[in-house]
Parts: sequence; C-alpha cells; structure tokens
Amino acid sequence: MSKASEMSQASLSELSSRTSNRKRPNVVFIISDDHRYEAIGSNGNPVVHTPVLDTIAGEGASSCGTHIFGGLTGAVCAPSRACVNTGRSIFKSMIGSDVSVWEHSVVIRPEARLMPQTFKEEGYRTHAIGKWHNDKASFARSFEGGDKLFFYGMSDHGRVPVQDFDPEGVYPKEREYIGETFSTNLFTDAAVDFIRDYDEERPFYLYMAYTAPHDPRTAPEPYAAMYDPAAIPLPDNFLPAHPFDNGEMDVRDERLAQLPREEGEVRRHIADYYAMIAHLDAQIGRVVEALKAKGIYEDTIIVYTADHGLSVGQHGLMGKQNMYDHSVRIPFIMRGPGMPEGERIRSLSSNIDIFPTVAELCGVPVPVEVDGVSLLQQAHGAGAGRDVVCSVYRDVQRMAKDERWKLIRYYRSPVANTGTDRLQLFDLEEDPWETKDVSGDKANEPHIRRLARELENWMVENGDFMQGTPVLMT
Repeated sequence: MSKASEMSQASLSELSSRTSNRKRPNVVFIISDDHRYEAIGSNGNPVVHTPVLDTIAGEGASSCGTHIFGGLTGAVCAPSRACVNTGRSIFKSMIGSDVSVWEHSVVIRPEARLMPQTFKEEGYRTHAIGKWHNDKASFARSFEGGDKLFFYGMSDHGRVPVQDFDPEGVYPKEREYIGETFSTNLFTDAAVDFIRDYDEERPFYLYMAYTAPHDPRTAPEPYAAMYDPAAIPLPDNFLPAHPFDNGEMDVRDERLAQLPREEGEVRRHIADYYAMIAHLDAQIGRVVEALKAKGIYEDTIIVYTADHGLSVGQHGLMGKQNMYDHSVRIPFIMRGPGMPEGERIRSLSSNIDIFPTVAELCGVPVPVEVDGVSLLQQAHGAGAGRDVVCSVYRDVQRMAKDERWKLIRYYRSPVANTGTDRLQLFDLEEDPWETKDVSGDKANEPHIRRLARELENWMVENGDFMQGTPVLMT
C-alpha cells in the first residue's frame, strides 16, 4: 500500500511553514463509542439529527474513508483506541496478540508513546475526561489533569462509576464514585468547566471520550422520544440472520436482539441509536459554545472520531465484531486553524493515521515509531492516500479494501472452534451496502488475487500473528 504523497515539495514546505509560524492551537479531541461513519447527517444520513457535527464538518475537513485497524476480542473499543492513541498497529501497540488473553487487547506497551503523551512532552496541558478503556499506566503517562474518569468498557449511563484525577496514577477501585447525571452530560459538564476555568498561557489538549452511543441506548428526554420506530427505514442490507458463522455469532452484542431479527425490534434499536447520537451531538454543541464564550473557538482544533462502528441489524448482526463497512468505517472530522472549509477527504485511511494528522496540524513532531501517515495534505486537496486499507478481527476475520473492491477472508478458529473458511468479495461501486458476494464470479478472480496479495503483505508488514495463513482458498 502506498504512503506516498504527490504534493509538491514547495506546497509541503508552505504548509509546514504556516503551521510553525503561528501559535500552536488548542485541541479538543472527541472520541465516541460505537458511532459508525454513516450515522451522521453530513455523511449522507437523512434521518439522524446531527446539526453540530454537520457544522463542524462544514467548517473543516471530513474523511470519507477512515477505517479501524481492528480488534483481538469482542471489546473492539480497547485495541481500537490504542491504535488511535499510538498511531501503531494492534500488533505493535499492545503487549501481546493472544486472542485468549484479555490483557493483550487492553494493555498498551510501556515503551509506546501516545498522542496525548507526545503533546504533553511538547508543552501542551493535557487533560482527560471520560472513558479510558486501556491500562492505567498508559493513561498516567499521557495526562497531567482530568475529571470524571471512567476506566471500564460500558456502564448504565445514569450511574457511571468515575474517578477524579490521581496525580499518583494509581486509580484504585475504592476511589470510584457514581456520577450524578447522564454520562454524556456528565462528561460535557466537566469539559465546559475545564474550558471556562482554563487560565494558562500554554495551549491545551483536551481528550473527551464519551461512552455514547454505546448501549444501553437510553437517551434522556426529549431525545428518547425523538424517533418513532415505525417511521425508521430499514437499511438495504437488513437480514433476519447472518448467512454463515463469521466466528463471533454469540458475543454479547449479538444477544441484544432476538434471532431471527425481527423488523420492528431492529427499527426500535435504530431509533434508540439515533436518539443517543442526537443527544451526543447536542452536548458537543455545548462544548462549542464554551469555546466561543471563552473567545478561543477560532484558536482551537476540534477533532471528532469514534472507536468503531456498529451493525444494529445490518447483515443480520447487532455488534461491531465484523469486517463490514458499518462496523469498520468511522467518522473523522477536523476543523480549526490550518484546516480548509468544507473539504471531503475521499482517499482510504486507517485510524492509525489520526495521530500523525493531528500532530502535523499542530506542529508537533511525530514519534519515529508511528506507523500511520498524516492526511493533512489530502485535507488540502493534494497528495495520494492509501491504495488499500486492511482490518483484523481476532483469528477469524481479515479484510482488504481498495477504492472499489473489498475482500473479506473468514477462518475457522482453532482456539474457539468457531467460524467458517470462506471468502467474500464486494463491488462497492455497484453494491455499497455489501449485499451481493461476487467472489464466485470467475471474472473477479484478478480482484481477489490482487487484494489477497495486498492482505498477505500487510499481515507481514504489521506483524499479524496470522501471517502465513493462506488468504486464497485452496
């Protein structure tokens, strides 16, 4: 895959000069939980209500092709957030890659430098709010302040066990207390307070990690009643059940709705999902207003992304433990100093590219070990992106995708004794909802072989423990 940029050296130098000659901007980095790319109005969804995110995208640049690197357990959020914060593959950022060992999907290598850690070393005041689903040691070396810190994967949104910042970085369970309001409001209140009270000369890096729109999808009023389930259209790829064992058919997420999937129940789940997103959008609007009231909105980079997407009935699935676009494609929006207005970045990218993009935008040197590549040139309408993007899930799924074609390789897990040895190929130009597997068409064999080679090379390059396992069927 290509990391090459076609931007001229003169243009690149001009961009770097603009970054270095101005005061470094503040950063508000927002990452949500379970928010797929498609579930934003400005990304083409006419039903979900996201005026704040739509405005932020209109004032900046929005990526159409950012995908997660993947996950090694059902809790995809932990390794995915590690990839975002280290700019490195799962296999290089985590302490191990044994799919049967929980810590290998949560604990970041102690020598890995994280995005907030790097910003702190460059003189930023780093402050965290909300969810940190990785190890506490990596958190402690990244932040010098924080509030309403949540060190789990999920909770009741009305009873979130949080902690205050611990200068010692220990965070024992006995320090926890229950947040006094709905999670999205709880974290937003803390962010608004931080922005309002900030009085230092140095710029800040505010990391906001929401637990919405993750289930339980129990948005507060009036958002809970915002969508009538009966009026929610079913997606084109709705199925009563997935057509074969993908290796993860009985994970917790898949038990959130009955099998076979019933249309009315899926519509209700989608309505609740959209309600959570609409409420989240409104709360992000409060952060925007706090920045404006402080007089620093124009001096602040706002980044919005998510740890992964979600099925919610698509392909007969409910969770994110799959390689379809609804689960691996995420929003990535940036606005602020140095960003163009209303730009759509259409090239392919990975969530490991987020760190170097934000760093370059702020004039922060990127650690040499970072695997990701900046999208800043593409945001300015120049440069080439990745030719192919790949993703992994446990030892049962691998994916390679170019601008038109997508190959998914499924394996039978020798560890869990689940999964199916088979391929899927989708022509995304003709079939964006991934409803028709065309891997059996002999005319498509060149596409299968090309993507198989790309996937095999990618597995070797990134230290995938599945390297050497055949991608092509024998």
